[in-house]
Amino acid sequence: MNTKSTTKHPKFEKSARSYLDNSQLRRNIRHATTTICEKRKAVVEEMPDWEELRESGRQVKEKVMRNLDRYLLQLEESVQKAGGVVHWARDADDANRIIVDLVKQKGESEVVKVKSITTDEIGLNKALAEEEIVALETDLAELIVQMAGDEPSHILVPAIHKNRSEIRELFREKLGDLELSDKPAELADAARLYLRKKFLSAKIGISGGNFAVAETGTVSVVESEGNGRMCITLPDTLISVLGIEKIIPTWQDFEVFMQLLPRSSTAERMNPYNNFWTGVTEGDGPQEFHLVLLDNGRTNVLADEAGRQTLHCIRCSACLNVCPVYERTGGHAYHSVYPGPIGAILTPQLRGLEDESAASLPYASSLCGACYEVCPVKINIPDVLVHLRGKVVAQKKRSGGFRAKTDPEHIAMRMMARTFRSRSRYERAQKFARVGQRLFVRDGVISKLPGRLSGWTAMRDLKPIPRQSFRDWWRVRS
Repeated sequence: MNTKSTTKHPKFEKSARSYLDNSQLRRNIRHATTTICEKRKAVVEEMPDWEELRESGRQVKEKVMRNLDRYLLQLEESVQKAGGVVHWARDADDANRIIVDLVKQKGESEVVKVKSITTDEIGLNKALAEEEIVALETDLAELIVQMAGDEPSHILVPAIHKNRSEIRELFREKLGDLELSDKPAELADAARLYLRKKFLSAKIGISGGNFAVAETGTVSVVESEGNGRMCITLPDTLISVLGIEKIIPTWQDFEVFMQLLPRSSTAERMNPYNNFWTGVTEGDGPQEFHLVLLDNGRTNVLADEAGRQTLHCIRCSACLNVCPVYERTGGHAYHSVYPGPIGAILTPQLRGLEDESAASLPYASSLCGACYEVCPVKINIPDVLVHLRGKVVAQKKRSGGFRAKTDPEHIAMRMMARTFRSRSRYERAQKFARVGQRLFVRDGVISKLPGRLSGWTAMRDLKPIPRQSFRDWWRVRS
């Protein structure tokens, strides 16, 4: 597996229809995202300097992107000085080969994993399974998804699409506890007892990382359950996989991100477990540390000046929780480990627009802007979405899949653009529309339009054009 997807998935608009019909899924997601958003709002409002923190986060990430080559070399040097080993992976194949070889060198057939979207991106579990190595997910939600043979549907809460009753039935089947209730405490305890044995016997731990400090070589994982602490301290060998964009320049930069991330992700003032490690220390924790730095299309994103800000993402998932599209379809409709608004701009850039499924994702948005308002590092997702839509059209033109002269939507947009460029044409169009709308206005609203325009009125009413425009009103009074 490399940067380009090897599996052909349907376009978002086709996938979304089947998930929209699943009322239970929609209820599960709406309940979870609404709860998180309400809590987030409360902890953010406690911070009088929240907007300044967001701007600081944006500036730090922008600085990293502008000097990424220098910071990567500095990080490598810092990790090596601290006793770690750095591996460079051009794509998913490279990364999987490196990790599989490291595990096989140790003669192990099982590893424990901290929740990591980056390892999901490269398909690490599958690569390990092909070599008869079991990768056990230890995050509760990831464990649920793994046991169910399912896929994550949310960046932060992978099992957000399942409710307590569904999880109880799954645990009864997989763990053999037929007396288990659906109380959260009992479900968590059942998972804890199952995982504790695995933690104590594992010789190799695999993690992702929220940040890596170029100055010190420190890698960090923030989490809420403590499973990450077990994975990165108990095994003899620790392998961490990081996208090359996860760097922050200095230790002091944590001052910004350790305030932004927990409030934006879990709606907490501080993560319950904040794990930091720098290389290896004799007699304390893993005695062998490997850091795999992954490109997998990221340098292509970096080369696009308009799309580059996508790499600022700190994987908080705040944009998913406020997105009206995600709330109704869930994460599986995106066919990517990065769902929601951030996935709609990251996946097409990582996979390439030749992938039709990925190329459909920039259209999985109403452009309402809610994602931009909550992003802790101020990624202007709507701007990038529009930018990528333009690139999708350009790609279709190059491949011969788009005929501007015959495409109705393109013709309509060109006519509107021409109309809006001229005041006289715009005012004439208003007069024609005022006459033409008489066929459709009922009880003061337009509730049904014909043909392809019916998409606008399927879910909303339109206000009719008023008898007198503002300019007409102004002329009479001036």
